[in-house]
Amino acid sequence: MHVVYRFDVGGLENGVVNLINHMPADAYRHMVVAMTEVTDFKDRIRRDDVQFVALHKPLGHGIKLYPRLFRMFRELRPAIVHTRNLAALEAVVPAWAAGVPVRVHGEHGRDVDDLDGTRRRYQWMRRVYRPFVTRYIALSRDLAGYLVDKVGVPPGRVAQIYNGVDTARFRPAPEPRTAIAGCPFNESGLWLVGTVGRMQTVKDQPTLARAFIEALRLAPALRSRLRLVMVGDGPLRAQAQALLNDAGVGDLCWLPGERGDVADVMRGLSCFVLPSLAEGISNTILEAMASGLPVIATDVGGNAELVARGRTGEIVQANDPQAMAAALVRLASDPARAAEFGAEGRAEVERRFSLQAMVHAYRSLYDRLARPPMGNERQG
Repeated sequence: MHVVYRFDVGGLENGVVNLINHMPADAYRHMVVAMTEVTDFKDRIRRDDVQFVALHKPLGHGIKLYPRLFRMFRELRPAIVHTRNLAALEAVVPAWAAGVPVRVHGEHGRDVDDLDGTRRRYQWMRRVYRPFVTRYIALSRDLAGYLVDKVGVPPGRVAQIYNGVDTARFRPAPEPRTAIAGCPFNESGLWLVGTVGRMQTVKDQPTLARAFIEALRLAPALRSRLRLVMVGDGPLRAQAQALLNDAGVGDLCWLPGERGDVADVMRGLSCFVLPSLAEGISNTILEAMASGLPVIATDVGGNAELVARGRTGEIVQANDPQAMAAALVRLASDPARAAEFGAEGRAEVERRFSLQAMVHAYRSLYDRLARPPMGNERQG
């Protein structure tokens, strides 16, 4: 039973989808429980035997949902309850009370109002739930260190598993880049820098907008071929568009909103940028690398564990449009070097971040934790 805060478009949720879709059907049955709501994002799960439950939790602690969760755990008797991030961690208490034998908790990224992991309140909250968690999964070394050093979890109770990416779906374009449906910048000779993600504060797309404006100021000759693509929707979309329009470069940018063809979009880019203020292990970075793109990413969370500076891309400080602009100019001015970064990124994904490796790691951990003692059998 996978417990999340909200089952909607996002990297965490995409990881759940990939895990369920690619784990052998005879290994485990799966159920997804959202503390708030389940959206049509559930349609991305290809198995027809997966049940979805939305609890419609109001703001605040979910203690009022404990009786319902307790009854559900008792009735369904899951072998494993796997919560993800602080917003769903509270579900481990009724799982423990109901006798669920294995409670796994995953840390996928920083909390939106605790980007550097220093808020003592959040550390304390995680310590309160610590006795009810059987094993932790951290998606990056950075998050594993946080659990051990700040939350006080014994290192032996923390497993570190990287996200995996579907290297068949996300693959390099057969040509320098593929036309993106609906995009106004599909003519040859253009160099498209792009990003994909929810347009919310932690993703900080306005910094990329400012970096694009600054890059054109630093290298005016790039105006004839440098273009910006920002895919995603959310409260920052209008702000980013306004910044670009006010700077007189709105006609060089395309902000189409949310798209369902992200793999095709990636193959239409020349470079990928992730301007986030915080990350765990970014699915979109891995998707971009698998697509053969050079990556510019901020030095937060696990980004530097994915992007090798000077080999597969560039790492810059968060909220620093000048540094990001300089990196953009370097890569856009040297397409051959950028292509080398992209090719090495694809090779790195195949070596270290395949979807098969991720699924194998999760299944191996689930199997070890759920295996009943010799002579006993556990139903689940």
